[in-house]
Amino acid sequence: MVSYYDHTEGVLPRPRILLDKRTDDAHDNPTLSLDDEGHLWIFSNAHGPSRPSYVHRSRRPHSIEAFDRMWETNFSYSQPWRLPGGGFCLLHTRYSGNRRFLYVGRSDDGVHWPPPQPLARIAQGHYQISWREGSRIGTALNYHPAKGGLNARTNLYYLETRDGGRSWTTVDGRKLELPLVAVKNPALIRDFESEGLLVYLKDMGFDAEGRPVILFVTSRNYASGPAGDPRVWRTARWTGQAWEFRTALESDNNYDFGSLNLEDDGAWWIIAAAAQGPQEYNTGGEVAVWLIRERGGAWSAPRKLTKNSRYNHTYVRRPLDARPDFYAFWADGHARQESESRLYFTDRAGTHVWRLPATMSGPTAKPEIAW
Repeated sequence: MVSYYDHTEGVLPRPRILLDKRTDDAHDNPTLSLDDEGHLWIFSNAHGPSRPSYVHRSRRPHSIEAFDRMWETNFSYSQPWRLPGGGFCLLHTRYSGNRRFLYVGRSDDGVHWPPPQPLARIAQGHYQISWREGSRIGTALNYHPAKGGLNARTNLYYLETRDGGRSWTTVDGRKLELPLVAVKNPALIRDFESEGLLVYLKDMGFDAEGRPVILFVTSRNYASGPAGDPRVWRTARWTGQAWEFRTALESDNNYDFGSLNLEDDGAWWIIAAAAQGPQEYNTGGEVAVWLIRERGGAWSAPRKLTKNSRYNHTYVRRPLDARPDFYAFWADGHARQESESRLYFTDRAGTHVWRLPATMSGPTAKPEIAW
């Protein structure tokens, strides 16, 4: 389904059903992009090759009333980036058996898509996170070793492109031969495998100086529960000469999730469902904010945005080019059993948390204040 937040009126329209994938697999969640004219482009993922993936475009700019299907293919974990001047760079995963390999697709119009270029094919595959600044796109990835696969995910790599995905370099401009196939290659920025640490990617961006910053979690155990403590949230920042690693916080599950906001004034924000919640040692928890006001300073103590919740909150996301009144967006739900799930957002200052209505009796509705 697709909807939007009306910043002027402070209301949400009733969501429109876009597509029924006939699955209960949450990996089929879509991603959303807007072009320069305001058309909505929705990339509906699959989870492996058993189902198709789709790309839809709204018929009118800034409208959810009607969509056209532009492309049917197969991709997973899509991260589409609209390019300055038009076209898309589509970072995504394609499965080969149980292996998850990374690819980059390019299209000048979103309709015609040449065969994608393989980006990384190390051992059992990868997960990645990415971000765009102008014409520059950076992506950080881990890798799944041949022995252990997903449960042994480790290492941290970074590469970037300045030509829409046609060529890729290291952070200091060295050209990379693609796809990456060796565990140790020029894109490797830290060998966590040798340290016995697993790596779970969370978010990345570019700071006020245009340097990449990566947010990730390290752990010594893939399984949930206290045996995996501590789960350490870290940042990796390129200084211009080397990667600088810092510890931000700890939480109780490898899949706790949050977003990293890097402000033009130099402040860094982590908004994450990483404070202890009602379903301890399961994904998510209470949502809190951690802040550094100046680079090199200490992270603040967490300021909780949610308290005494019935369910764990999780998967806090930041909108692209976020407005101050809609700064982070997430859901809740019971971490151990089926339950209802509600959607929430907060503003930049964290003054309130708003909950979207679960039912709507009219064409629009105002969100209610939950905290």
